[in-house]
Amino acid sequence: MAIAWPAFLAACLLEFLVFALVDPADLHLAGHALALPRQAVYALGFFGFWIVAVVCSATTALLMRTPAQVNEQPGPAGSWEVKEEG
Repeated sequence: MAIAWPAFLAACLLEFLVFALVDPADLHLAGHALALPRQAVYALGFFGFWIVAVVCSATTALLMRTPAQVNEQPGPAGSWEVKEEG
């Protein structure tokens, strides 16, 4: 939730800002008008904004980890690392 909730709020804000200035009926793709109803364009835009915001939030969460947090996690099973005995 620490990643999804802020991303949801960011997607809501972006949806509001973009579609306050852009009419979905005026959008064109490769020179052709979109054959989607306005509600579909709003929904696709929202989920697109949400995916981008989730990736940004997850990247921020990953980069905020300290070196100690990164080093304390075990490697994947079958890792190539050789563990010393004794």
